[in-house]
Amino acid sequence: QVQLVESGGGLAQPGESLRLSCTYSGFTFEPSVIRWYRQVPGKERELVAIITLTRPTYYADSVKGRFTISRDAGKNTVYLQMNILQPEDTAVYYCNYPTGDAWGQGTQVTVAS
Repeated sequence: QVQLVESGGGLAQPGESLRLSCTYSGFTFEPSVIRWYRQVPGKERELVAIITLTRPTYYADSVKGRFTISRDAGKNTVYLQMNILQPEDTAVYYCNYPTGDAWGQGTQVTVAS
């Protein structure tokens, strides 16, 4: 059974950094695609970044140049390094394995002074 667990959220001030982790389990192979999404109450879930085994990473325009997605296969973990955080980055962040439509429980990120 595929499972994804996010961690690393919290409270940050504008301009600060946080690193989110998505630890995955239950795979018999390295997952080909992992996506990070975020959602604010009352709004649709927004795609933030994608990492694959074969294609370049993808970033939403709103985070390009500030966020970096990476993976450590040895730790079964995908990271989302978030720099120069802004109040509009406040959301619950989810990781997703699209092939099996697997989602983590989410981790809250709040950016406020």
